[in-house]
Formats: sequence, C-alpha cells, structure tokens
Amino acid sequence: MTDQRLAPGDEAPEFTLPDSTGKNVSLSDFRGQAVVVYFYPAAGTPGCTKQACDFRDNLAELNDAGYQVLGISPDKPEKLAKFVDAEKLTFPLLSDPEKTVLKEWGAFGEKKNYGRVVQGVIRSTFVVDAEGKIARAGYNVRATGHVAKLIRDLGISS
Repeated sequence: MTDQRLAPGDEAPEFTLPDSTGKNVSLSDFRGQAVVVYFYPAAGTPGCTKQACDFRDNLAELNDAGYQVLGISPDKPEKLAKFVDAEKLTFPLLSDPEKTVLKEWGAFGEKKNYGRVVQGVIRSTFVVDAEGKIARAGYNVRATGHVAKLIRDLGISS
C-alpha cells in the first residue's frame, strides 16, 4: 500500500488522528466542505515552517473560498503543539507517528534526498471535495511558493 498514489476522482481515505492538543480530528468531520490536506516531513524544520506559515498567511483567503486546511506529519502531538505555538498556526496539525495515514495517501515511501534514495515523507498536498473525493493530488510539491500556486490553481483570487 506504500506506493499507492491517489488521483482525482478517488475516494479520500478516511482518517482520525490527534491534533496538537490531543483532540481527535477526522476527515469525515469536514464532509460537506472542501479540505486541503497536506503532508509534511517534520514540524519546525525550515521547509515545513515556510509551508505552514504560507498556509497560515493565506488561511483567510482559502477559508473564504470554502477550503479548510489540515496538516499531517509523523510528529507527536507535543511537538506539534510547540510548532503551533511558535509559529502562531491557526489550523489543525495532525499527528501520524505510525505513518498509517501517510502510507494510505501515498505520502510516505521512496524519495530522493540529496541524490540518495531514502524512505520518508513525500511532501504532498490534496484537495478533497465536499463529497470526500480527491479533487487534486500533488506529490513532491515544493515547500516554497506551493500555497500561492495552489491558490492560483484553485482559481481563488485576492
């Protein structure tokens, strides 16, 4: 299942994971709304911080256009809480230390890191529509400039 890639039209795999406060959050909680689900390697690292802050800084625009945002990483809730606090993040970050959801969504597996093939989190972003289907799937997205591109691709204008 590790090498599975989701594509537009696929049913988004359901999940329930703890957020930075330990409260469980499920994808089904957002049924009827569009959700941006993004997977990132590690809270507090430069690229992940840049990406999270980009989502934070554009959250109002995304919310106004009807999109909720959820970030998922293998970090434990305690580490996520520090990250949320340090960066003043205003959307849920979810903890998947067993990497179960990461694998189900195809966001964990072989990737190139500085020319070497390693196992790890594949920085990925998905848009799930109100019916729970994948509307957009992006694997190996860049941390920098990604949110602006997503907003352009979704046709959201400032």
